[in-house]
Amino acid sequence: MASATMTLTMDTQKAKEYFETKLAFTTGPVELERMMREGGNVNIVDVRAAEDYAEGHIPCAVNLPKDRWSTLEGLRKDKINVVYCYSQVCHLAAAAAFEFASRGYPVMELEGGFRTWKEHEMDIEK
Repeated sequence: MASATMTLTMDTQKAKEYFETKLAFTTGPVELERMMREGGNVNIVDVRAAEDYAEGHIPCAVNLPKDRWSTLEGLRKDKINVVYCYSQVCHLAAAAAFEFASRGYPVMELEGGFRTWKEHEMDIEK
């Protein structure tokens, strides 16, 4: 019985650490929209293909598709770069965030990507 209790205790600690980290480096569409409205210290980075960006994107987002990541064009070191891609199952944003953080840029990932932004009926710019 002590073994089961010990495992449960260790699992809750791991969960706490995981969610603490997740909250520090991810945001949702409602929170991002609030940050934008309140003049938050964010730079929005769309890592989808240029043609998809042209069809619609989060207002004020810069487009930095994968083939241009090495340029770091549009990234800011004085703001949090909130990176997004297509959807929850797309890993482009996570890969981009890893790449940009490795180069010294502060980053967060928008959970759910552009699809979730649209599902929440947030403004879209073309």
